[in-house]
Amino acid sequence: MVLAVLAAALGGAVPRTPVPATAKHTVTYDKYSLLLDGKRTYIWSGEFAYWRLPSPGLWRDVLQKMKANGYNAVSIYFNWAYHSPKRGVYDFGGVRDVDLLLDIAAQTGLYVIARPGPYINAETSSGGFPGWLSNDPGRARSDAPSYLAAADEWMTRIDAIIGRHQFTEGTGTVILQQIENELFVTGAAQQRYMLRLARRVRADGITVPIFHNDVGRNGYWVPRSSEVPGTVEGPTGLYAFDAYVGPQRCGEAPKDAPDFGLWGPGGAKGGASASPRTPGFTAEFGGGWFDHWGGPGAYPCLAREAGSGYQRVFYGTNIANGLSIQNFYMTYGGTSWGWLPSPVVYTSYDYGAAIDEARQPRPKATTMKQLGMFVQSFAPLTELDRGDPVTPSSAKVKVYHDVNPHSGAHLYVAMHHPSSATTDDAFTFPISTEDGDHTLAVRLNGLDAKLLVADYDMDAQHLVYSTSELMTHFAGTALFHGRRGESGETVLRYPSAPAVSGDVRSSYDAATGDLRLTYVHDGLTEVRITGGGRPPLTLLLADDEATATLWRQDTPAGPVLVSGPALVRTATYEGSDLLLSGDTTGRTSLRVWGAPPGTRVRWNGRLDGADPVRLPDLVWRSSPGSPEADPGYDDSGWQPAGRTTTAATTPPPPGEPVLTADDYGFHQGDVWYRGRWTGSVETLRIRYGGGGAGLAQVWVDGAYLGQNVLPAGKPSPPRTATATFTVPSSSRTAGQHVVAVMVRNNGHTQDVYADDAHKEGRGLISTSLGAAATWRIQGNLGGEDPADPVRGITNAGGLAGERAGVHLPGYPDAAWHTAAVPAATAAPGTTWYRSTFRLAVPAGHDASLGLTIGDPGTPRSAARYRALIFLNGWNLGQYIADVGPQGTFVLPNGILDPHGVNTLALAVTSDGGPGNGLEKVALTNLGTVRGGVDVPLVAAPAWAPTGG
Repeated sequence: MVLAVLAAALGGAVPRTPVPATAKHTVTYDKYSLLLDGKRTYIWSGEFAYWRLPSPGLWRDVLQKMKANGYNAVSIYFNWAYHSPKRGVYDFGGVRDVDLLLDIAAQTGLYVIARPGPYINAETSSGGFPGWLSNDPGRARSDAPSYLAAADEWMTRIDAIIGRHQFTEGTGTVILQQIENELFVTGAAQQRYMLRLARRVRADGITVPIFHNDVGRNGYWVPRSSEVPGTVEGPTGLYAFDAYVGPQRCGEAPKDAPDFGLWGPGGAKGGASASPRTPGFTAEFGGGWFDHWGGPGAYPCLAREAGSGYQRVFYGTNIANGLSIQNFYMTYGGTSWGWLPSPVVYTSYDYGAAIDEARQPRPKATTMKQLGMFVQSFAPLTELDRGDPVTPSSAKVKVYHDVNPHSGAHLYVAMHHPSSATTDDAFTFPISTEDGDHTLAVRLNGLDAKLLVADYDMDAQHLVYSTSELMTHFAGTALFHGRRGESGETVLRYPSAPAVSGDVRSSYDAATGDLRLTYVHDGLTEVRITGGGRPPLTLLLADDEATATLWRQDTPAGPVLVSGPALVRTATYEGSDLLLSGDTTGRTSLRVWGAPPGTRVRWNGRLDGADPVRLPDLVWRSSPGSPEADPGYDDSGWQPAGRTTTAATTPPPPGEPVLTADDYGFHQGDVWYRGRWTGSVETLRIRYGGGGAGLAQVWVDGAYLGQNVLPAGKPSPPRTATATFTVPSSSRTAGQHVVAVMVRNNGHTQDVYADDAHKEGRGLISTSLGAAATWRIQGNLGGEDPADPVRGITNAGGLAGERAGVHLPGYPDAAWHTAAVPAATAAPGTTWYRSTFRLAVPAGHDASLGLTIGDPGTPRSAARYRALIFLNGWNLGQYIADVGPQGTFVLPNGILDPHGVNTLALAVTSDGGPGNGLEKVALTNLGTVRGGVDVPLVAAPAWAPTGG
């Protein structure tokens, strides 16, 4: 039924109430699917990293967008390093409030797959291990006692939070928990370690099923009940694996979708068949791929190449193979702000995901909605066996055929053969069901797959078959879709001839009871079917473009389907009023199906497009920022660097002092060294660790010797280097000399191979001065006790300006000189720039803004400089002009004040000279809607004259 709409303001967001505690629930499983309280449930999940979005108000925005776009679950890595700056110290408040995160997930109606590590990988520094763990002597990811004690410390704390939110406790929606991640070293030490983790989480009160995510289809850590020969068994209830089998670079030729289940080769390499007694479970299936320092700026093209065709073919193949737990990594990638990135990746972790870094749904989100609503509506998917082989009329096509053994419903998944083909092919294939023998006429044009159902009891209706794809249905309403311009045919069975109204051709066969509807997909067509011995049915036939603005919402009074807005976030009833909230990008109408007669619909504001957002020009002040290079600089408060032992995998030569920064409690960002020696030296050689695109700058007696930059342009870049500098003749004397070295640490290596790679040294490792020099070291203010615990260990490094609070709002910069930007030249070392600006984003709007440096049309320039970007004191990214490819950085609301004054600070580190100065800097609108959610400002300290 189509209802009239009253576009009345609701006075803000729809009221949010906490999820009440209820009776305890059960999570069980068999070989087909999870069973939640005994009900088979298909899990369609997306990966979301809260720690890559440091604004809790925006967590709700992303999770609501996931729910609206067809997901019923969210998978979450919990990042140990993000919460623990120091051994024994844990922070679960502010931007680290995972209690709040899990509450929001439950309020949004999403199940949660919890993945707390201890190791997560995730292209984050040290793979999620805290910096302090690099000084632990025990081998990580093994049964080394000191490592186990550290892992217990983390797991006990995070399990206490996750445990409160378990579905089985009746207080939340956590349905699964992962122990460890992609551990493919399976020796005795690892087997004991995995058993320890399993016992740990059970002792901590985790009662939901536990699993490990296999790195590929190796059959590692399968449940003990598995009878697959030759595999390594492990202490898990479920077997899960990841599969990155789609595009990983721009312009890559399409790949073929492999079979990981019912239609696969079997055995460990068959994926799900490695554990035939548990459901098919992809804990990570590629929803894009990451880009790297010096890369091509791949996210926009990856979003297209891992877009709709890829999703239908690869995810549809998984559905045909009976995989009933699918999680897509990433669904929202976010921002590796501050010093979160591993050496592999730069600031943006957009991933080419369905929701981009600026929280804007991409076109591929619509395909996820089509598939997600389908797998939740077509219940037979949760219990599929292989059906009889189907032979299509064209050898260019293959058709998977599955049958539900209890309901008898059939699933047919048609795609090209090979599945990577992109030709335009029309074909037929026969089906044989309890409803009789039929021939279906289908078309595949380009990279595509069709998921078609037959012999299906659809509420009070019976579907014989359809060549359109089922998207969703509920009592009285069914929605099918297809490609624009393609023909469709839907056959329903009735005891007697019904009446049909709508833009379709219809015929009724009294002998079979089949009502045949034929049509062309073009926009949204509403067909009304009444009589015939069944309840009335509204049949909606949409092309794919029309489904972009079709939204299903489940309310306590039953489902509704809404058409028109760019997003529908929530739906609830207030008496006889249906309250809808969501977003609009342009003026739109609104239609609702499924609400009771007489319902009045209310929308959160006007059904208009977004108002313009005025972005101010930025005016800059500047000041020099490398006082540490001056030979007379007072470093007496710095730590002496004279240790003789280290846990690092890169120790200095025998007899030389340990210089690596982690040994002195400095685990992220820039670190400064000052060394003194007596005598004449012609050259100075340093070995340093800086991660991907890391950097070292060197001065002797105040004279700049130059810089060395670690290579980029590879997915696995070199992370350490040796560099030689010529000492000026003026410093080749017999007296005392001072060397100053700044090393930029672009992240710690991940521990992929369980070989303690995260302990690879950062900062200086050794120098040609050997034991002749004495050294002092300074990193972030406070080291493992950061001076700013609100922004946390991730935020600041060891630049003098960071230690003085230059990056913070309120810092007194009135004495700084006005700076021209772009800057024609630069001094070597670091120069600080600050700008204050006011925003007035219209009320009731969500504007996602960014900061663009340089030419947004090119992935890199020739200028040898880099800039750390601080917004209101938060380090939101690093721009490297001559490495690239990122030039635009997201400024998330909550950190950004869209209705007030904001402060930008840039720490520009240059090789010096003309052409190496700061390029053009401008604010950028990355997407604005009328709507959004309430986003409180994240409270964090401003500058204070007492320091820091």
